[in-house]
Amino acid sequence: MRSSVLTSIALVTGILVACGSDGGAAGGDANTALSDDGGANGSADAGQGETAQDSGAKAGTDGGAGDSGSKVDAGTGVTAAQLLALTKTCKTKISTTPYSTDVGSPTNVDVCGLMGAVFFSADMDIDCDGVSSAVCSKATDPSFQGDTAAHTSTNTPLDASILPYVVVPIASTKWSYSASGLALGSVVAVIYNGKMEFGIIGDLGPKTIIGESSYAMAKSLGIPSSPSTGGVDSGVTYIAFTGKAAMVKKNEDHNEAVSVGMAAAQAVLASN
Repeated sequence: MRSSVLTSIALVTGILVACGSDGGAAGGDANTALSDDGGANGSADAGQGETAQDSGAKAGTDGGAGDSGSKVDAGTGVTAAQLLALTKTCKTKISTTPYSTDVGSPTNVDVCGLMGAVFFSADMDIDCDGVSSAVCSKATDPSFQGDTAAHTSTNTPLDASILPYVVVPIASTKWSYSASGLALGSVVAVIYNGKMEFGIIGDLGPKTIIGESSYAMAKSLGIPSSPSTGGVDSGVTYIAFTGKAAMVKKNEDHNEAVSVGMAAAQAVLASN
């Protein structure tokens, strides 16, 4: 099981070159930049991708696993259990073929559709890219990259150590997140072990691998967040809310992501 899926997608003559092929090795696959990914202020479509690295078990902890996300919002009454109930069956598959959670693992993760959202259930690998910090740097993560696909409102990379965000695969014939009404800055509800946290789509990963979030997202859900030994092998549900109303104006504003996410979750519950 890989503990981190980390490398960059560089902008070369208007084409995103993903440094992660189907086998997780660097180089090869090129994907065209998606024009509608700039909805949230500061999003950089030609930013970061991730290269899958099968670097061992995720059993390690880093002292941050005690933090937890929110089960319910007092204002809307949306609970993790209510959202999970919508994901029990995949009535509408929107990925043409399933994803793998890691290099060499079975292809068994479908992306499924709801009214106003898409969802999938997978593992969680740790993305520690972006701003260098005490917990996310070359010193803590040999595959550390100093950029992320989404940027802040001042055009700087996101800080994985403090901002909960999710990594989605770059667009391919398997599935295109933008074709599903998502973009960098779209809000995602992430649920694990009864805990729920909201974040944004903040980074892009290889086209055949799914299931990765920032250090801060893992920590908030009580998942071991070390970029080298953290993560979990299964049991994580990702519900990404579609449409412009489910996007933040400032990618770095987590409070806004929570507010937007709760409103979007309430709308999805009412529509499905």
